[in-house]
Amino acid sequence: MNGSLHPNTSYYCLMSRALLVLSLCLIIGCSGLRTGTATGFSSAEQVLIQNGDSHASMRIYKITNTKDSLCLRQRSTDIKPDPNNAMLSKFIKRLYATVTDSSAMGVGIAAPQVGILKNIIWVQRFDKDNFPFEVYLNPKITNYSKTKQTVTEGCLSIPNKSATLNKRSDTISIVYNTPTGTQLKTNVSGFTAVIFQHEIDHLNGILYLDHLTKDQQEERAP
Repeated sequence: MNGSLHPNTSYYCLMSRALLVLSLCLIIGCSGLRTGTATGFSSAEQVLIQNGDSHASMRIYKITNTKDSLCLRQRSTDIKPDPNNAMLSKFIKRLYATVTDSSAMGVGIAAPQVGILKNIIWVQRFDKDNFPFEVYLNPKITNYSKTKQTVTEGCLSIPNKSATLNKRSDTISIVYNTPTGTQLKTNVSGFTAVIFQHEIDHLNGILYLDHLTKDQQEERAP
């Protein structure tokens, strides 16, 4: 046997090299897609977070915008609490700046309302002294009271509308993470419980309009 390659052998060698190059490209490509996963945010989400300083409010997504509406209807995912995650810390601050902005004046906000599909909410605690805003990571409602309350709700993502609902539980139990990673449980009642239910709905792609009866929905249809 001489040192020359058989035509079939040459073909398979070339194919092997091509597959090797393709594999390397895929590895590099996947690494590119994974860029920023240590922060817990996608590349697109990082762009949104980084387009302003920590005290700058973010644009609130509205159902009157088709692209915004698609985002508002998606389910969010949990995020790992980490006080050393600068991206997470910045987003928490920007989300707070958004809900407390004078043009918004909300009592609660969820991350999907600014285009970030992560389980993070801010809630104003009307059941505490001075009505402070508090942030909750990965909140889950573990129990709903059978007793309901009737309240009028509005939403920063649904401009110029409000509706009276009678399906919100009077008391709920929730489990959540603090930004430092501590997991806590608590019970919440009254109007503050409504805010929690409203914001956690957002994390699941649900709007308060979805709770209206069929007749109410038809009445409020554009």
